Amino acid sequence: MLERLGEVLKKATNKIANAIFLDKNLVDSIVRDLQRALIEADVNIHLVKELTDKIKKTAFDERIKEIDKKEHIIKLLHDELLKILGEYKQLKLSSSSQNRILLLGLYGAGKTTTIAKLGNYFAKRGHKVALVGLDVHRPAAKEQLYQLAKKNNLNVFVSLKENDPIKTWKNFEKDLKDYDLVLIDTAGRHNLDEELVKEIKELNSEIKPTESILIMPADIGQAAKQQAKDFKNSVNISGVIITRMDSTAKGGGALTACAELSSESGEVGVYFITTGEKINDIEEFNPESFLSRLLGMGDLQNLIEKIKSITDEDSREKMQKRLEEGKLTMDDVIEQVKAMNSMGGFDKIKSMIPGLGNAKIPENLMENQQQKIAKWEHIIKSMTLEERQNPDLFDDDKTGTSRINRVAKGAGVNNSDLRALLKQYKMLNEMIKGSSDLQGMETGNFDQKKLMKLAKKFGKKKMMRF
Repeated sequence: MLERLGEVLKKATNKIANAIFLDKNLVDSIVRDLQRALIEADVNIHLVKELTDKIKKTAFDERIKEIDKKEHIIKLLHDELLKILGEYKQLKLSSSSQNRILLLGLYGAGKTTTIAKLGNYFAKRGHKVALVGLDVHRPAAKEQLYQLAKKNNLNVFVSLKENDPIKTWKNFEKDLKDYDLVLIDTAGRHNLDEELVKEIKELNSEIKPTESILIMPADIGQAAKQQAKDFKNSVNISGVIITRMDSTAKGGGALTACAELSSESGEVGVYFITTGEKINDIEEFNPESFLSRLLGMGDLQNLIEKIKSITDEDSREKMQKRLEEGKLTMDDVIEQVKAMNSMGGFDKIKSMIPGLGNAKIPENLMENQQQKIAKWEHIIKSMTLEERQNPDLFDDDKTGTSRINRVAKGAGVNNSDLRALLKQYKMLNEMIKGSSDLQGMETGNFDQKKLMKLAKKFGKKKMMRF
C-alpha cells in the first residue's frame, strides 16, 4: 500500500541523514520529491504545502546548528506526517455487556466482506461472534454473508425469505443473547438518501448498537471526509473502516481526510483498514505503526496481531506446548507455511519485520506456493507417524537414504522435493529456536535486537523459500 510514498519518504530521510551540508539545491530536491509523492497519494494539497514549508523553514534556519538541523528535519517530517494521519482510535469492546456493531456504507464499499473479516479478527481473539445479515435490498447479499461465514467457521444468522430488516432482527434476537459480539450487515444505496437514513435510524432505534461504523473504499480519496461527515451528521457514526487500501494510491487521501474530520469533531476516526481479499487482510489502523512501515522501520506489533489472526488461542497453546517440549513435527511445518500463505506470504509481511522492508523478493518466489504446499502434504502423508513426528530420522546415516527413497516413491515425487521439505523444516526449527517463544511474541515480551538479527540472517538466506 502507498509503496511510492514509502519509497520517497525513505529516500528523503536517507538523503537528509547522509548529507554533509543541507544546501538549497538538496532541500529543494527533497521537497519536490515529497510534494510529488504526497500529492500522488491524494493527500490534501494544503497539508502538503504546510509540511514542506516547515521543512524549508527549519533547513534554512541559521540559528540551528548544521548537525542538529538534520535531526530536527527528520523529526519534523515524522511528527508532521503523524499529525496528518491522525490519532490512534481503537475499537474497544465491553466485557460486561453485549457489543452490537452496525456496519454502514454505500454500494460497493465492501461491507459484507469486511463484516466477515472483522468477525474472524475478533473470533481469533477469544470473542464469541455472531454475524447478522440485514441487507435485504442487494441481491445475494445474505447468501454472500452466509457463504463467507461458513467458509471461515463463523456463526451467522440470515433469513433468505424475510425481506424486512426489523422483523429479521426480532426473529433472531433471542438466539443472539449467547454472543458477546454481534456484527450486523446493513443495506447500502448509491448515495446517502432519505430512504437509507430512515432505515438506519429505525435499525438504531430497535437494535441500540454500541458502535455504528462506516465502511468506505480507499479509492474515493479526499471525498472520504465529506462522506464520513454526512454519515456522522445523519446517523451518528462512531468510526470508520477503510477498505481496499492495497489497490489504490488514493488511500493517503482517505486516511488524511478522515484524520481531518476526526480532529474537527474529536470523535470519528479510522478503526481498521483492509489490505486484500483474504479473510486475514484486516488490521487496526495505528498511525505510528503505519508510518513506521512506510519509513521502512518495520511494525512488529502488527506482525504479532497478524499471527493472532491466523490461529485461535487453542491452536497457539498446543503449538507452544510442542515447541517447549522440542517436538516440532512435519505437520507443524505445513501449518506454518499455510499460515504464512494466509497472511499473504513473506512478500506481504516483510515490511513488518525491521531490516527487511527493502528486501528484494524474487518475482517467481511465490508463484507455485499453493502447488508446493499440496505436494508437501502428499509427501507427509507418505511418511510413517514416527517420521512425521521426528523428521531427524531422514538424516540417519544408515536408514536416512532408504527412508527418503521410500517416501518420495510413495508420494510420486522426486527425492529433491522431499529434501526441500526437510530443508524447510530445519529452517523453521532454527528460526523458532533463535527467536522468543510464542507466548512472548503474543504479549510483546521479546528481544527486539535478537529478532532483528534473526530477520537479517534469514533475509540473506531468502527466508521461507517455498
